[in-house]
Amino acid sequence: MPGQTKARRNRSVRPASRIGVRLLAAVAGWGFADAWTGMTLAAPPVLQVPTDESFQNETPGSGPLGFLNGLSRSNLMLGDMGGLRTELSKYGISLAIQETSEVLGNVTGGAKQGGAYDGLTQMLLQLDTRRAFGGYGGTFNVSALQIHGSNLSANNLLTLQTSSGITADRSTRLWELWYQQKFLEEDRLDIKVGQQSLDQEFMVSQNANYFLNTMFGWAMVPSADLPGGGPAYPLSALGVRVRARPINSLTFMVGVFNGSPSPTNVGDSQIANPSGTSFPLNGGVLAIAEMQYSYPALGAMLYADRPEPLARFYKLGVWYDTGSFADQQFDNLGLSLANPRSNGVPVNHRGDFGIYGVADQLIWVDPKESDRTINVFARIMGAPQADRNLITFSVNAGVTFHEPFLHRDDDTFAIGMGFAKVSGSAAALDQATAAFSNSYVPTRTSETYLEVTYQYQATPWWQLQPDIQYVFNPGGGIANPNSPTQKVGNELVLGLRTNILF
Repeated sequence: MPGQTKARRNRSVRPASRIGVRLLAAVAGWGFADAWTGMTLAAPPVLQVPTDESFQNETPGSGPLGFLNGLSRSNLMLGDMGGLRTELSKYGISLAIQETSEVLGNVTGGAKQGGAYDGLTQMLLQLDTRRAFGGYGGTFNVSALQIHGSNLSANNLLTLQTSSGITADRSTRLWELWYQQKFLEEDRLDIKVGQQSLDQEFMVSQNANYFLNTMFGWAMVPSADLPGGGPAYPLSALGVRVRARPINSLTFMVGVFNGSPSPTNVGDSQIANPSGTSFPLNGGVLAIAEMQYSYPALGAMLYADRPEPLARFYKLGVWYDTGSFADQQFDNLGLSLANPRSNGVPVNHRGDFGIYGVADQLIWVDPKESDRTINVFARIMGAPQADRNLITFSVNAGVTFHEPFLHRDDDTFAIGMGFAKVSGSAAALDQATAAFSNSYVPTRTSETYLEVTYQYQATPWWQLQPDIQYVFNPGGGIANPNSPTQKVGNELVLGLRTNILF
């Protein structure tokens, strides 16, 4: 099923209303020099490259168990790694490692009930050319993934919008490999070249990234409709991305990438490129453009004697893929694919496109505790060519509450939802299949889920996240393989995720 093994890029940097533009800088990934590198990985919280201050000058504590006190205060579980990070820093090299593990289970609905464990180890190495040899504005990045565990969505849930953004085929693989160079004063232009995962920069909603469900990251429309699920976790594609900020409030991003992250669009794209090192160039072209508006503008001066403005960030984007797309309903003879006389070869269409809009809005700041904030977000996407797309419309929306309890500065409570509409052509194929087979075949319509989650920051390097999801009409309304005369039942999914930053 398209998108079944694609995973969410859940990144979660807590917006701080004390500096209203910090949220905007985090989303844009630039504008505050070394404070925000914009180099992130897939699973929450955001895996930023550690600064020297993250692991130096740490106080280990006193007594035979004093190191435990140090662990509770350090930003990284392993701190300086016995001097390794300090030594690498001398050459402009930074290292980040994060383990994300989770247990998820459905207690109702699905093809069957049960639980599953899955996990992801992320490794990132960056070289800053200025720190390494005095070259302005250059960053070399390489990252790798070690994916383990099983897939609850594929085995139990049979959902379109998968429950976990880190679930993928088991593998150890290269993820991204690129070089980025900044130009002009105030870093108003930068270019990135190499193997890139689009979900790290395009279509991102900062507040959506607190959730576990895949579709709060790389959304349902591109997951289902782009070849190979699109160049997003755990896959990537060769390409060039240009980002420009002509004025402080406006940023433009344009990218041109290989049209598919897989050397072949037959079967599982992760199996076709198991190590992430095939670097295909035969998949056509995927072009994407995004306009971003921020308020307050990046770099805006804030004054202590004036009320701080409520930060907001809006995005509008479009993508076009020149590849070949199979029809959802008819074969190349003009017959329904459900017709027994069909040759089973769908008619192919050249090219596909989608449009999207993203909004992040800060709506409340506690006047006595500026870290306590409430944000809302929404992301709407459409791929209107129903003849070649399984999903023609999807939406995510929700609310995040930072520091829901006083003095729990790094905790976040969030409620969100996702909706995906099955295309009319795919639904028509279901109806034709029922007619030709004279048997029960439900017509797929749409799928909706709700998610409630809480991120608890146990220590600066350790996070726990209990999570609840409820799925209505799983798979858009497909038959239960264990009870073919009934649809897959609505699902209650319970889970617990933990993140450790080493």
